[in-house]
Amino acid sequence: MSSTSPSPERGRILWQPQPANAENCRLAAYERWLAEKRGLKFADYEALWRWSVEDVGRFWASIAEFFEVPFHRAAAEPLVNGDRMPGFHWFPGATLNYAESALRHDDDHLAILFDGEPAPDGGSRRRTLTRAELRTQVAQLAAYLRELGVTKGDRVAGYLPNIPETIVAFLATASLGAIWTSAPAELAARGVVEKFLQIEPKILIVVDGYWYGGKTHDRRPAAEEMLAGLRSVEALIVIRGGPCGGVLPSTSSFRARVTRITWDQALAVHRDAALRFEPVPFEHPLWILYSSGTTGAPKAIVQGHGGILLEHLKALAFHLDLGPDDRFFWFTTAGWMMWNLLVSGLLVGSTVVLYDGSPKHPDLRVLWKFAADNHVTYFGTSAPYLIACMKEGLEPAREFGLARLRAVGSTGAPLTPEGFHWVYDKVGRDLLLGSVSGGTDVCTAFILSNPMLPVREGEIQCRGLGASVESWDESGRPRENEVGELVLTKPFPSMPVMFWNDPDGARLRASYFDHFPGVWRHGDWLKITEDGACIVYGRSDSTLNRGGVRMGTSEFYRAIEEMSEITDALVIDTGALGRDGQLLLFIVLREGSVLDEELRTRINARLRAQLSPRHVPDAIHAIPDVPKTLNGKKLEVPVKRILSGIPLETAASTAAMANPQSLDFFVEFAKTA
Repeated sequence: MSSTSPSPERGRILWQPQPANAENCRLAAYERWLAEKRGLKFADYEALWRWSVEDVGRFWASIAEFFEVPFHRAAAEPLVNGDRMPGFHWFPGATLNYAESALRHDDDHLAILFDGEPAPDGGSRRRTLTRAELRTQVAQLAAYLRELGVTKGDRVAGYLPNIPETIVAFLATASLGAIWTSAPAELAARGVVEKFLQIEPKILIVVDGYWYGGKTHDRRPAAEEMLAGLRSVEALIVIRGGPCGGVLPSTSSFRARVTRITWDQALAVHRDAALRFEPVPFEHPLWILYSSGTTGAPKAIVQGHGGILLEHLKALAFHLDLGPDDRFFWFTTAGWMMWNLLVSGLLVGSTVVLYDGSPKHPDLRVLWKFAADNHVTYFGTSAPYLIACMKEGLEPAREFGLARLRAVGSTGAPLTPEGFHWVYDKVGRDLLLGSVSGGTDVCTAFILSNPMLPVREGEIQCRGLGASVESWDESGRPRENEVGELVLTKPFPSMPVMFWNDPDGARLRASYFDHFPGVWRHGDWLKITEDGACIVYGRSDSTLNRGGVRMGTSEFYRAIEEMSEITDALVIDTGALGRDGQLLLFIVLREGSVLDEELRTRINARLRAQLSPRHVPDAIHAIPDVPKTLNGKKLEVPVKRILSGIPLETAASTAAMANPQSLDFFVEFAKTA
């Protein structure tokens, strides 16, 4: 690792790849392949990226060939309809199956390593599956689903924790050409029904209970509530995941007609089943993800077999540099898109490492100890988790060793420069710190890490190959080295093939393509530096606009959350609501701290010095908790809507929240504000 002096507006370099490591990474192998097979040579990564977005079809065709994707029928061409968005189509005529690529190996290499919070009796929950064992279980479940009448295009839904069975269920569904969707087991039944009603699942797979935060949670009542609301369900498969057991009892004459069976019984029906893969068109639906649903009914986002397959192969192998020698971990629930990306570690031969439980039980050290004990090589998490560890004074390298760890991934929010320094000071000095930014809409990141480039504090290393990311002003003009709207100007294979129940595509167009016609507007503020690195400043729909000075909320939070008295914060600019333009700051205080005049004065002085006098809040209020989604994202826009007088039930979908009670403060505040 090396460190250099910063340029006037750039952060310090915290890490440089060793020449031998850069030469042996998978991205370098791809560059050599392009030179040998295509006669293409590039001076640097920026030149390679530019080719990948200018010759879109040829680039993605090279990804399919490089990774030897097993097509059942080859495509006539990689892209039709030119590069018009929306309306383009990928690899017309081609057929394949995602599950076939994920399960192409049949050997004793470890496919899945799982552990979680100890059971109440203190027993270990650690389990492993080899590739051969995974294939066997997928074949058994697929055969049973086929017996139940599941065919291509049917929906199979899971209400499950982050456990091996969830991966088996997804892959079995995909192997049939059916469509997978899932919700985490901690989500309230009402929120699950709100999602699943849209897509009418034929099969529901649930867990009877789970452990979290040292407590047991019985999910049988929630499962029965879902059955009552989902009339399309014909069969229920129950996994014994917690302290409960047995098939859920029938509670109505209609529900009595639903086939009920335990997971183990389902696998035992066809113990010797052979694994088969249904060939499907390139854009055939693979899974359905959901937008956060914080401002209304969640959007049911459909992504295709081929697009996800190619994009995840590229992102995981080239940008995260993952391969068969890696143990790939990301802390996630089965309802966040990072679970889908984690499962795709199977595509590049990595061992997928799962943890089920609270990241702070018994304390924040639990995940670092888990990583050390299980020889994790890639540790993925959220930026807020890393910042929380920093504030707690954790020193994972000193406490646990982490000898095998070579990379740390961060997403969910911009990672502050201080967070970058903490990782290199306290986790490991010779690590690729991969801050990434993307979203559920594409189930990947547009802006990614790169094993061949240096890591600078506060910056994401590069735009991903094939992602034509630009920063635009409101008039649709590219901005160089300035903050603007994150847009994609060319098609990208994991963009949604459709929204469910959006037959004419109107909702999809309104979500991404209406603001800049024919161009994908993602909704983030972005600056691209002169050498192609990126800085994300938060959501553009929650921008602070003070006297014409526009700023992403991430800069504001960075200044505030460094203060030892403050554990979390939410800032709302009411000027966009057509009101008196107040800037309101809501803070969560550390235990023992008090919001008095002395603290208010220090907060204001800090914001005046680090941001500008315009960004000193008009008022500061202490709150019990910041409203967040299940994935930990702050709900700035719904709170802004509540403060504008919009009723709670319209402003936010509380069923999609981690802490819906946190909105009570803002509902009452709006009555007096």
